[in-house]
Amino acid sequence: MDMQNSFPKIDGAKVNTRSAAQAEQARFLLKVYNWMTGGLLATGIVAYATANVPALTQLIFDNSFLFFGLIIAELAMVGALAGWVMKMRARTAAMVFFGYALLNGLTLSFIFMVYTKSSIATAFVVTAGTFGAMSLYGATTKKDLSGMGSFLTMGLFGIIIASVANIFLKSPVIHWVTSYLGVLIFVGLTAYDTQKILKMNILGNEGTEEDTKEAIRGALTLYLDFINLFLMLLRVMGDRR
Repeated sequence: MDMQNSFPKIDGAKVNTRSAAQAEQARFLLKVYNWMTGGLLATGIVAYATANVPALTQLIFDNSFLFFGLIIAELAMVGALAGWVMKMRARTAAMVFFGYALLNGLTLSFIFMVYTKSSIATAFVVTAGTFGAMSLYGATTKKDLSGMGSFLTMGLFGIIIASVANIFLKSPVIHWVTSYLGVLIFVGLTAYDTQKILKMNILGNEGTEEDTKEAIRGALTLYLDFINLFLMLLRVMGDRR
């Protein structure tokens, strides 16, 4: 009996190719996380610093023209990155990304005036743990999560509409329902977006401008998931001053 031929043959080339692709995806995802972390640090530092300068917070939040001007500028930057990041130079994309993170820090400084520092810290830790777990799931699961993407997006639009309506209705029920649903939606989006980011990565372009721009686009997506999950958890578990 030929013992050498009695075992199934393993295609070494396929194994090596698969391993190389997995290593490339892990490298790319780490790059995305690094950009996202940089954006979150910029936002957090600016938010905390702004909250500790009463004259600056008064200027921002007592001046409707300036406040909404900042909001419009943020939306324009997000739209530019989401729609045209691959047409920009990598340096320009990085400047827009961090410019958005800095402006977002200015407008998010309100949380330090509304919630206690301890509850902000607690919400941040819970957010980081939940985000990390769901992002890891999205990166490692063999299940295709694309099916739940449209469902989560529809839920997100529903929450936005209900939240805008509740500005006028001022219903505590709507507030709590949208808060808890928001947590669930952004938990799901974290896993879905992580998997989508890995799928959009072009293998073999490590070190190129395209690779950096892909990472910035992915970082923006996960940055938004993290920030919104944090704000929803803060609404649920935060202690007001």
